[in-house]
Amino acid sequence: MHEGPLRESGLGGPVRDPILSVSALTFRYEDMTMVFDLAVGRGDCLALLGPSGGGKSTLLNLIAGFETPLSGRLEIDGRDVTAVEPAGRPVTSLFQEHNLFAHLTVDQNVGLGLDPGLRLDAAQRRAVEEALQSVGLAGLGGRRPAQLSGGQRQRVALARSLVRRRPLLLLDEPFSALDPGLRLEMLDLVDRLRRDHGLTVVMVSHNPEDAHRIAPSTAFLCDGRIAVQGSTADLLADPPLSALAAFLGQGRRDG
Repeated sequence: MHEGPLRESGLGGPVRDPILSVSALTFRYEDMTMVFDLAVGRGDCLALLGPSGGGKSTLLNLIAGFETPLSGRLEIDGRDVTAVEPAGRPVTSLFQEHNLFAHLTVDQNVGLGLDPGLRLDAAQRRAVEEALQSVGLAGLGGRRPAQLSGGQRQRVALARSLVRRRPLLLLDEPFSALDPGLRLEMLDLVDRLRRDHGLTVVMVSHNPEDAHRIAPSTAFLCDGRIAVQGSTADLLADPPLSALAAFLGQGRRDG
C-alpha cells in the first residue's frame, strides 16, 4: 500500500497522501468572498455537504478550472494547476445534465472522451467497450440516448468519464433528478468504479444519505468556507457545529 505524506485538512486533521490540495483559494461571487482550504486523500470519496449558496458547486468549478480564483493555490497529484486550463487538468466532471449528443450512438458518445473527432483505433474502441461493460451497458453501444432510460444515460456519461482515465472525478449532484432507488443504485455504481479503477471522487450533494452511503469523508461548507472536514460517520452522528446540526435537522450547540 502506498504511504504518502500527511497534509493538514483544517478542522478535520491530517490527510494521508493527498491527491488534491486547495490552499487559501479565494473567489468573489456577488457580495460574498469565498476562501477554501481542502485536502483529499488519494482513492477517497469526499462528500461536500452544505446549504444552498454555501459554495459547494463553486469549489467544484474552481477545482475543474471552470472558474478562476483571485488568489490561492490548487494542486492535483503534486502539480500546481491553479492557472491550468480545464482540458489540461487530470479531472473529469459529471453534472446533473449528462450532456450526451442525441444524434450519436452510445459508443460514439463514450468515444468522445478519447477523441472529439471520433477517430478511434482498435485499442480505443476496446476501451469504449470495456467502459460500457463496467457500467452495465454491454451490448447497448449502437443505441442512441433517446432509446435509453434516465439512469442508463447517466451510466453512459460515467462510461465516458472512465475512458478519459483521469484520476479525479467530480460529481455535481448528477443523480438528484433520478428516483430514490435508482439514485442509490447509481451511487453504489460510483463507489464500485472508484474502487475498481482507483479513482478519487469529490461529490456535491444536498442529501446526507448520499455521504453516508459511499463517502468515508465529508466536508461541510457554509458561507463560502469549509467549516469542518472529517469522518462522515463522526460528523453526521455527532455534529460539532450548530450550523451542521441545523443542516441535518438536529438540535446541537457549538462545542
